[in-house]
This record gives sequence, C-alpha cells and structure tokens, in this order.
Amino acid sequence: MSETIETWFDQPLVFTIAARHVRGRFVRLGPVLNTIMAAHSYPPVAEKLLAEALVLTVLLGSTLKTEGGQMTLQAQTGGGPVELLVCDYRGGELRGYLKFDAERLAEVGSDPTLFALFGEGFLAITFDQEATGERYQGIVPLEGASIGAAAEHYFEQSEQISSLIKLAARHDAEAGCVAGGMLLQHLPEGEVGRDRLHVRHDLPEWEHAKTIGATLKDEELTDPATSLETLAWRLFHEDEVRIEPGVAVSRGCRCSPDYFAGVLAQFPETERQDMADEQGKIVVDCAFCSRIFPIALDDIASRS
Repeated sequence: MSETIETWFDQPLVFTIAARHVRGRFVRLGPVLNTIMAAHSYPPVAEKLLAEALVLTVLLGSTLKTEGGQMTLQAQTGGGPVELLVCDYRGGELRGYLKFDAERLAEVGSDPTLFALFGEGFLAITFDQEATGERYQGIVPLEGASIGAAAEHYFEQSEQISSLIKLAARHDAEAGCVAGGMLLQHLPEGEVGRDRLHVRHDLPEWEHAKTIGATLKDEELTDPATSLETLAWRLFHEDEVRIEPGVAVSRGCRCSPDYFAGVLAQFPETERQDMADEQGKIVVDCAFCSRIFPIALDDIASRS
C-alpha cells in the first residue's frame, strides 16, 4: 500500500483486497458537512442522523461509474418525529436535508433507535444512470441499530452482496460536525469490481475481512489526525491492499434563479399565473440550503 497519498477530509478512499475478494471505501466529512449543516439549526440528534446519512450517501454514490449518474437516499417515515430525510450525490456533489417535529424529537433521548426516529419507515436507495437512462431502486425497512444497518439489508436483499457498513458522527467544539464511514463488500473470486453479483455466504476470506472491519471504532472514523490510508493499514495490514483516491466531495445544492426559472418554464402559463404573488413573482423555497428565490414571471416566460 502506498504511503505517499494522504486522504483526510471530504474525499473517499477506494480500496481493494484481492486475496479476500473484498472491495470497499472510507470517507470522512468535515468542511463540506459543516457547510451543509450551516443552512439549518439542527439539534444534536438530528445533526448526527443527517451527518451519518450524508456519509452513507457518499459511500454509495461514489460507486457510480457513469458520468452524470445520481444516487438518492430517502427515508419514507411511518409516524416517527422525523418527517423527511433525503440526501443525494452526483459527480462528487452532495446535499441533504432533514425535516422533523422538534417537540417529538426532543422526547426520544440522545441515542434513539431507528424506530423511535422513523416509526415503521422504509429506506429507499435509488441509482439513476444518466448515460443509459436506467433507474434502479431498492426499498428496505428502517430496522436495526442504525441507518447503516438498514443499508446492509438493502445490499443483501436487492443486490445479494454481503456488506459491512460502519458510520459515526460527533460534534467537536472547534471542528464542528465530523462524520466518517466505511463500506466493505465481498465479491466472488475473479469478479472484483463488478456491480451486482450473487455471493456465497460461507467463504472464510469474507468472514475474516468482516471480523477485522467490525473492529473499526467510531473514534477512528472521526479522528481528524488519522488519515484514511492509516485506517486501511491498521485494519488490513496482513493483506496486500490496493488504494486510490475517489472524487472529492463538495456541497452540491443546485438551486439558483436560473435553475428554478428553467424548471418553472415547464409548467403551463396558466399554472404559473396561479403560483405567482401580487408582484408577479413565484417564490421558491429551497429546503436543502434554506434560501428563498423570488422568480419573476417575465424571466420564466422568456424560457418557454
């Protein structure tokens, strides 16, 4: 494993352990995560949930190989205090938003279960391949100790890939919110790198790698003084590990007056008139970045 590369924040580290037929990736979010969080005043429980969901989104979204592809993670809640959780990743651009009932969320405590947060909810993971026009979605119950456990269930059920997902988030007085994660997956011999595969569940090399990966601590994932290469070396130093940096992550809210004007131009003129206020403007509120955009009807009409 190369010692010349150092990956710290806001960039995945992709790794392969060929002898174990294992692939994976690490990521630690810091500055980008805090930029996303700054748009809202999230209480600690909500901040941790969204931070871990954003890390999971990067881990999964960065597996897309086609340019322009997008991965979306959305929680369909079933009566819990969290009303909406949605994150998406496209070409390194990341965004996410959490809507919740503040009073009910305050009652769940500092370390709530998924059921306490979402009720009988479901996790939808969607991959859109822009190059081919293909869309693939898997939906699994929001069960287990964390949103990472629900994602593991998704891989087992929808793609038949044995996986281990570790997520962690904390709030530091100086660095703000820091969150990290690891995705570890098993692939059959000779098939490393393929997308969806049926895997046997009795292979000792996977059980060994999974056992080692499970020893990874939350403190290591969120430690700003430990590079992702160091994490890979600590865990898998018994094996030859091939690593490469992934695409750097940036805040990816796509809101702008031009963007919204283009979207609104697709509506019939009569509907646009009904949406406008007395000043002839349609007010658009972006939930992701918490900004308001008044779009003039004349600007929209020029695009029709």
